[in-house]
Amino acid sequence: MRNLIRDKRMHMNITQEELSQRLKVSRQTVISLESGKYKPSLVLAHKLAQVFDCQIEELFIFEGDENIES
Repeated sequence: MRNLIRDKRMHMNITQEELSQRLKVSRQTVISLESGKYKPSLVLAHKLAQVFDCQIEELFIFEGDENIES
């Protein structure tokens, strides 16, 4: 799963520290999210979508076998 958290954060011109404060998580969590080393809970994904004023689906890109086959 890829994400666009860093891109959205840079577009809003906010630092990792500022984002971590808005989300009430550590800066290390933001670093891990942006690097793809940590997959957020549904609650955290929802908070991210609220901060960036977008849908959760606009932040996270599922690839390959992560998608549901029809």
